[in-house]
Amino acid sequence: MLKLWIVAIAASLALPAYARDAIADGIPPAEGAPIAMLVDISSGQVLHERNAKTRFVPASITKVMTMFLAFELIEEGRLDPAQIMTVSPEIAKEWSGKGSTMFVEGGDRLRLADMLTAIANVSANDASIILATEHSGSVEAWTEAMTAKAHELEMTDSHFGTPNGWPDGGATFTTASDLVKLARALVTRHPAKFGAYMGKPGFTYNGITQSNYDPLIGRIEGADGIKTGFTNEAGFGFLGTAKRNGQRLVLVIAGARSNGSRAQMARKYMEWGFAAFDCQRVFGIGEIVAEARVQNGSHSSLNLVTDRPVFVNIPAQSGKAARPQPEVRIIYDGPLRAPISEGQKVAMMEISVPGMDIARVPLLAGSDVQKAGFFARIYNGILGWFS
Repeated sequence: MLKLWIVAIAASLALPAYARDAIADGIPPAEGAPIAMLVDISSGQVLHERNAKTRFVPASITKVMTMFLAFELIEEGRLDPAQIMTVSPEIAKEWSGKGSTMFVEGGDRLRLADMLTAIANVSANDASIILATEHSGSVEAWTEAMTAKAHELEMTDSHFGTPNGWPDGGATFTTASDLVKLARALVTRHPAKFGAYMGKPGFTYNGITQSNYDPLIGRIEGADGIKTGFTNEAGFGFLGTAKRNGQRLVLVIAGARSNGSRAQMARKYMEWGFAAFDCQRVFGIGEIVAEARVQNGSHSSLNLVTDRPVFVNIPAQSGKAARPQPEVRIIYDGPLRAPISEGQKVAMMEISVPGMDIARVPLLAGSDVQKAGFFARIYNGILGWFS
């Protein structure tokens, strides 16, 4: 049986909209990019998209998956930021001056932490190859792990044949929708690592200082990464994010014609995302959203909570136009069956705003529920007859 709880957000619950520097004109300013997507990952709402399911070559944006895989391996204890990797003469020779590099030399001993910083901020092709081969034994083994990790994140339209995005005949591809999933996992699973390694102004190695060419960092309030990409085949692309007052937007642009147009579109598009909507915080971290029935448990019901602040974006209205009212639906297969562990994903919250795609946010069990003993099951059964 599908159990459905419906909760309407009344206008009286509205929080003040964020202060903004720009007046939205209702038209996303990234018309020059054939592929674009802007998502509020705080609510799961898609604010705008164009060809978000179309596959494209990500170029150096590929390195975001290399970073994510490295973060996962560090979390599992299989990589250590302090560990040293030695540069083979063969890799140093092959990747010397090949696109963006750290300018390594054969025999150099590199800390993993420095390599990750270089990959994230100056797009070091050589460091990506060194990491892949030193940890996995070969580029092929590393990229297989990248693709497996993508499938784990439900990036169903992505495949990786290179750790750094160097042209590989089309073996590496992704979509804007998939890159948003990757960005969400990156910042929510590994917020400390994201802050420690990504979004830096530049990097220095072997006496050579290079700048991060992220078009948002230092130019847009709250911008903190993630990665640009360019090849002649792919054009100019960008996966970026910015956070303001707890709300985080993720932006994808692909196929821009020039570095300048990419930078201009990215800045205008992100500002549009913060300006074109009235953003309201409706639930806080750990806040009780609803209650679910439990079958054969030590308790007959269970609080459902969020693991993140939940925001809802409503298109800004001008004049006396009626304000769209959002609706929240809590959906789960119920009653839930014990045992249930605190923090276990047990339900889904759907946020509906007229004229926008439905946003979905997972809900977690607010406490443990043990399986009930014989007499408790009888008692709960009797209660169920009268409820």
